[in-house]
Amino acid sequence: MRSAALLAFAVWLAVLASPAFAQAPAGDRRIDVSVLDEQGLPIISAQVTATLTAGNIRRSALRVNERFAIEGLAAEVYTVRVAATGFQTQDLTVDVTATSQSVEVQLRPGYTEQLIVTATRSEQRIADVPASVNVVTSENIQQSPAVVADDLLRQVPTFSLFRRTSSIASHPTAQGVSLRGVGPSGVSRTLVLLDQVPFNDPFGGWVYWTRVPLMDTERIEIVDGATSSLYGNYAMGGVINIVTNRAEPRTIVFKPQYGNRNTPKMDLFASDVWGKLGVTFNATTFDTDGYTIVAEEERGSIDIPANVKYQTASGKLDYNPTDRVNLFFRGGIFTEDRSNGKIGEGNDTNWKFGSGGVGLRLSDGSNLDARIFFDRQKFHSTFFAVPATAVPRRSQLNLTLDQNVPTNAVGTMLQWNRVFQARSLTHVVSAGYDFRWIDGDSNEQTFALPTGLTPLLNRISGGTQKIGGLFVQDMIELTPKLQVTGSVRFDSWRNYDAHNFETTIATGQPTANNRTLADKSDNAISPRGAVLYRATDRVNVWGSLSKGFRAPTLNELYRQFRVGAILTLANEELGPERLTGVEAGVSVAASDRVTVRGTFFNNRVQDPIANVTINAAGTTRQRRNLGSTNIGGVQTDVSYRMNGRWGMSGAYVFDLAKVHEAPVDITGSDLTGEYLAEWPKHRASFQVTYTDP
Repeated sequence: MRSAALLAFAVWLAVLASPAFAQAPAGDRRIDVSVLDEQGLPIISAQVTATLTAGNIRRSALRVNERFAIEGLAAEVYTVRVAATGFQTQDLTVDVTATSQSVEVQLRPGYTEQLIVTATRSEQRIADVPASVNVVTSENIQQSPAVVADDLLRQVPTFSLFRRTSSIASHPTAQGVSLRGVGPSGVSRTLVLLDQVPFNDPFGGWVYWTRVPLMDTERIEIVDGATSSLYGNYAMGGVINIVTNRAEPRTIVFKPQYGNRNTPKMDLFASDVWGKLGVTFNATTFDTDGYTIVAEEERGSIDIPANVKYQTASGKLDYNPTDRVNLFFRGGIFTEDRSNGKIGEGNDTNWKFGSGGVGLRLSDGSNLDARIFFDRQKFHSTFFAVPATAVPRRSQLNLTLDQNVPTNAVGTMLQWNRVFQARSLTHVVSAGYDFRWIDGDSNEQTFALPTGLTPLLNRISGGTQKIGGLFVQDMIELTPKLQVTGSVRFDSWRNYDAHNFETTIATGQPTANNRTLADKSDNAISPRGAVLYRATDRVNVWGSLSKGFRAPTLNELYRQFRVGAILTLANEELGPERLTGVEAGVSVAASDRVTVRGTFFNNRVQDPIANVTINAAGTTRQRRNLGSTNIGGVQTDVSYRMNGRWGMSGAYVFDLAKVHEAPVDITGSDLTGEYLAEWPKHRASFQVTYTDP
């Protein structure tokens, strides 16, 4: 027994002394390696090793911030291998016989999910984002026949507008966006950004999709699920980030189009680079005769096509005095004029907007970004009622409401990001502050029913809202395969200087409802935790738990509206909507050409704002916080690149959006268990593309 033990010990020593397990000879040479992806972003989860070319001596690198260092090497020639999950492994020869060396390695993608996503407030590859993410690329935009952004985004089945009508024919207040059916209504429960600047209407929260400069859009990123832990208000259901093009030298693109229903559209994009200054400009004009939105068998003499005519133009300046400093400014104007499908009923908008700021790369490797932005808008709309007793049917209409809504908004954003190591763990830390001030009024004139010929009241109703929030996020690489992300945000808002000034036109005297409204303040804490596990270089699994919120808009608090004979009143006592959500997903790159993804989600919304009937006749409603809703389901998508020219993709969402709890209204209706209006249970999309460059 003793002889056998001695023999085993001798064999073990011999194995350790063999070349395959030999340690690298000590020396004073060093190899520094920077590992980047194709966009020049550091890959901090890479593994770097150096093997002596003349033998089997190997040494692994230590990570120092965004670089890798292999120290204590002898003066030899080494083969350096760089590997990272999701990328192709690369080998290179490094000679340190004369002196230490620094090298930069750029890894190529290992599979199809390699687009950059900024909607998480930090640049990441899609494969590294623990969330459901879709990206509409510039190639998708060029291939699509859509002339407005919302029609383009219909290829993403979680995306929908209220009532699902295209922005070509729908009233602006019905263009709120919903992802996965979280609160489908005219008010968005999704934050829309243009180059990280809020794009939602500041007064009402809906979105003017005709404002999106498709010709100047590089990509559109959609992140499903609560993102309030980073963005705060509106991001309860997700974030859509529209990223515009960078300036390119001597570029001019002119795209005229013409379609049926007498629909011309012209787009112009131009850019140039003059030394350290980049300039871009885009302009769009669109007109259409539109189409009648009332079914043919129900139409009357008052029904005409709903249509829109709009123009938009904007320019952007980017100045880089050094490789560490970027100064930028964007400004533009948008005008729109609509017919809403009845004789004389329409709306028009005039909007001026601008943003600017500075981006800094600090000496410690961190990034600091500061922005300021403003919006100045005038919105005008008329509302007509159609008497049910008219003979023939739909042959009469009466003016009920004429509104002018001026709005001014100013906002700021400050954000800091840094990658660093602590106790052998890699951290990507982000922190920042957002603030927005909004002031708006609804200047209204109501008309007496049933004729609509006599002015009845003058009303000025509105107020001011200011909202600000602080957030912090830490993405931690526990191992090359395991990433944990935690973020939290605190938001506080105040509604003040609110008023409802009413006077009777006939007498010039204030009404009983003429009053100053009380100030109101509230706050919200929005945490999120997520885990991403890279099971293999082709399989990622992730899960998250999050909270989100949405503060009531000035529109919901102070502006009433009428649809036909139904009057909906504002409510200055509204509180925030709050959401708790859980998600789990998997992404599989079956090959370099095929990617399959699946996500389970469940969201509970407390105190959703809804329109409640408050009179027995059913003709008057009011916005109120009600009970709770539950939105849950699964979504899947598959993409297949057949070759360099052909591509195929499909997606499907099964979504149960129901009322979980609701009080019985004055008519005795109990909506508990009912499906949310305007959101289908099944949604799917499929497309085949062909590109011939």
